[in-house]
Amino acid sequence: QVQLVESGGGLVQAGGSLRLSCAASGSIFSIRTMGWYRQAPGKQRELVAAFTVGGRTSYTDSVKDRFTISRDNAKNTVYLQMNSLKPEDTAVYYCKLDNFRSVYWGQGTQVTVSS
Repeated sequence: QVQLVESGGGLVQAGGSLRLSCAASGSIFSIRTMGWYRQAPGKQRELVAAFTVGGRTSYTDSVKDRFTISRDNAKNTVYLQMNSLKPEDTAVYYCKLDNFRSVYWGQGTQVTVSS
């Protein structure tokens, strides 16, 4: 089993910044992909940013140039630096890990951006 623990969410004014962290532990073995998704009320969960196969990064268009995904391989942790936040970024942010055997999700962390 793999455990994902997210942190860093909160309430911020538009234009502000937050940094999310996701620490993976347990029987990780090898990571295929790891990244962040979000789900706003009444909407489907969507990819925000992720490290894909081969270590490349992928971002949804609405966050390009504002969000940056990074990782610390020694700590099995990924980060999401979110700058210039907008009210439409308000959502529950989830960490996802695919280790070639299964897909794991974190419990989610709320990000609320006030206008």
